[in-house]
Amino acid sequence: MEVQAEMEPSSSISLISAVSYGIASMAMVFINKAVIMQYPHSMTVLTLQQLATSLLIHFGRRMGYTRAKGIDLATAKKLLPVSIFYNANVAFALASLKGVNIPMYIAIKRLTPLAVLIAGFLFGKGKPTTQVALSVLLTAAGCVIAALGDFSFDLFGYGLALTSVFFQTMYLVLVEKSGAEDGLSSIEIMFYNSFLSLPFLSFLIIVTGEFPNSLSLLLAKCSYLPFLVILILSLVMGIVLNFTMFLCTIVNSALTTTIVGVLKGVGSTTLGFVLLGGVEVHALNVSGLVVNTAGGVWYSYAKYRQKKAKPAKLMSDLEAHKK
Repeated sequence: MEVQAEMEPSSSISLISAVSYGIASMAMVFINKAVIMQYPHSMTVLTLQQLATSLLIHFGRRMGYTRAKGIDLATAKKLLPVSIFYNANVAFALASLKGVNIPMYIAIKRLTPLAVLIAGFLFGKGKPTTQVALSVLLTAAGCVIAALGDFSFDLFGYGLALTSVFFQTMYLVLVEKSGAEDGLSSIEIMFYNSFLSLPFLSFLIIVTGEFPNSLSLLLAKCSYLPFLVILILSLVMGIVLNFTMFLCTIVNSALTTTIVGVLKGVGSTTLGFVLLGGVEVHALNVSGLVVNTAGGVWYSYAKYRQKKAKPAKLMSDLEAHKK
């Protein structure tokens, strides 16, 4: 029973981790939007989020609130690619937004589940079940259909967005692989990722010219209480988002995390129509969202069936080893 518990997380933990990530990710979209509307230096905001994460985990470990281990050089070398792919994904995603409109950007980023499925197959995870594969394809197809009404083509921006999808795919696969093989907790991976991100992000904000103007503007903006509250909320939610994302990836899989991200995108888009207004609704958008949601529900059902079948198979394997 102990072996089974260690190898197969309970259904409730899997569900809670996925739902938590979806809620945190959806909330982060609107919080970051509120910050960027008043403070356009997005890379500086990201740097502050990673710094806050590193400091919180560091002091939490010192005060005994978490069992996360300190920095180990060998582990840092193993997780350095995770941090590089994470920051490369963010950097290319932000750069692509300069030439690609939001609907097309979302459509391209929603191709990540398909990319993760392909990457998992190439890296030896085995062939997915027919239902899982078809549900992912249906989800991706729904995303493309939803964005057709607002499609605009920018070759350079399109290339940047697709490159971001590649980096995000590699990042999620490496997170899953690192957590499974090295026995690292979600907090430990989050600490390494945020700590290793700081030099890279510091270099970026200097090269892009955000610093030092971004710092002086930030100090001036913080004298305005509403902005300060939103900024603090952004830093806190950045920590919550990273934790739930790593937890969901380790407990479930990289593919599950990306599917939750896709469904989060549907929820964010729907709330955007209600909260923001000024968006014209097209038949293709609505049809695409329906197809996308159907694919997500189908995938959830397929993974539930697959998870229920695993314990029985695991116990039969254990019995076979005893004989």
